[in-house]
Amino acid sequence: MNRIQLKILGISQGNVASSYTLLLEEVNGDRKLPIIIGILEAQAIAISLEKISPIRPMTHDLIKNIADAFTLSLKEIVIYKLHEGIFYSNLVVSDGKVIKEIDTRTSDAIALALRFNCPIYTDDEVMKQAGISIKSFSLQDLKSEEEEKPSETEEELEESIQEMLKDQDDLGNISLSKLKKMLADAIKDEDYIKAAKIRDTIKKLEDDKHISSSE
Repeated sequence: MNRIQLKILGISQGNVASSYTLLLEEVNGDRKLPIIIGILEAQAIAISLEKISPIRPMTHDLIKNIADAFTLSLKEIVIYKLHEGIFYSNLVVSDGKVIKEIDTRTSDAIALALRFNCPIYTDDEVMKQAGISIKSFSLQDLKSEEEEKPSETEEELEESIQEMLKDQDDLGNISLSKLKKMLADAIKDEDYIKAAKIRDTIKKLEDDKHISSSE
C-alpha cells in the first residue's frame, strides 16, 4: 500500500441539513479529501480542533482516558477503503507488546486521532477515488452561493453578538463578560461549534483591546 499522510484542514457546514464536511489534505501534496459527517460527529471533532474542554468527558475523551489508564496507545489511523460512498478506517492500537487493527467509523477515527495526537494515513487508491486535486481548493469551494449563506442558527448567533457590541464605547468589560457567559452556556449545552464561534469573537475583542491599550 502506498501510504499517504493526511492533515485536517477544517470542518464546513454541508449542503444537507445537519451535515458537515470534514476536509483533509495530503501532507506532501495538494489533493484534498472531503468526508461528509453528521452534526454529532462534527462536534466531537470540533471540540478537539478548537481545544475546548467539555465539563464532563465525551465518548472519545472517555476512550482516551481508558486507554491512558491501561497504557494503550493509538499509533495511527488508516482510511483504507471507499465503498459505495462510505469511508472505512482502522485504529492501529498497541499495548507496548501487541499491535491490533480495530475497525471503526472514519469520523470516530479522526476524533480519536486528534485526542491521541497520532498521524492519519490513507492510500493512493482512496485518493484516486475521492481526492480532489486543486491547489486553490478551500472549504468555501464545498459550498454553492446559496450554501455560503449562514444557517438560521448561525444568523441568530451573529445577530446576537452584533447587537451586544453595538453602540458600546467600551468593548471590554460589558461585552466580554456577556460573551463569556454565552460561551459558558454553549459549553454547558454541549454546543461546541457555537462555542468555538463565540470563543473566536472573544479572542478578537481581547486582541483589539490589547492593541488599543498598547498604542
